[in-house]
Amino acid sequence: MVIYLESCRITIRVQPRASSDGVLGFLEDGTLRMRVTAPPVDGAANAAVCKVLSKALGVKHAAVRVTHGKTARRKIVQVTGLSEAEVRERLAG
Repeated sequence: MVIYLESCRITIRVQPRASSDGVLGFLEDGTLRMRVTAPPVDGAANAAVCKVLSKALGVKHAAVRVTHGKTARRKIVQVTGLSEAEVRERLAG
């Protein structure tokens, strides 16, 4: 038996070295704005993005991973186990 989990990709604009961690909401182009306190050094900001986003979505840390933009502020993150509609619903509330 093969079971495929639903997943989606989200474009994120990250502000590293912020005063607090948080999800700020979606921009007009559909990009999610986030801020993390971690500096963009040795993958610390990427790890913080996954941690903050997984907590906000209520999924395990392993279900969220950065797939593109590991050294940029604009990243693409894959969320396994949720559809795009579920992600938007959970982040809106």
